[in-house]
Amino acid sequence: MTGDAKRAVVTGVSSGIGAATARRLLDDGWSVTGFSRRDPGIDHDRFARVAVDLGDLDALSAEATAVGPVDAVIHAAGLQSSAPLGKLRVEDGLDMWRIHVAAAEVLVNGLVPSMRDGGRVVLVGSRTMSGAAGKSQYAATKSALVGMSRSWAAELVHRAITVNVVAPGPTDTPMLNDPARTSTPPKLPPLGRFIAPEEVAGLIGFLVGPLGGSITGQAIVQCAGASL
Repeated sequence: MTGDAKRAVVTGVSSGIGAATARRLLDDGWSVTGFSRRDPGIDHDRFARVAVDLGDLDALSAEATAVGPVDAVIHAAGLQSSAPLGKLRVEDGLDMWRIHVAAAEVLVNGLVPSMRDGGRVVLVGSRTMSGAAGKSQYAATKSALVGMSRSWAAELVHRAITVNVVAPGPTDTPMLNDPARTSTPPKLPPLGRFIAPEEVAGLIGFLVGPLGGSITGQAIVQCAGASL
């Protein structure tokens, strides 16, 4: 990778929002280090992949501390299992907590000490963070990101490092049709279409870009009208 470009770590780059974000940042001139289990198939001289299971927190911690100085961290990896009360499985909740919350904690904890001042942290949440019938475990993990990110924003403001959550509504990614969420099929938002992952990547690109430096500690909902 070239040494002059700003450097970002992006998780979940093998598909969906993570893949779209990696490509958006590459288009914007960033160098990108992508964390994922599967090969994203991104062929670019400013892209490098770290093969890691984000659920393996010890391995993730080791990889994060080995990356070196970065200018941005975007945690986009995720999964969703949905079930109503009476059918909840503790294992599903723990799996989502591990990927959404614990992996974010381990990743940022390992990268922020060497992050350059003025850096950016973006966690991909969900508009369901405020609660959704049949998605209590998923909503719990996404709402946790808000409290965690606001705490980090307060800790890092003296270094001009911003921390925000991007909270999309139903987005046209493989997760939308995941069999694990058959009990809560996606509803078409009022705008009449699902959100494109490139649109979420565009918002992330703004937050990590030169005009996003005054936004911190926020959860920005991007829902195509689903919250109306």
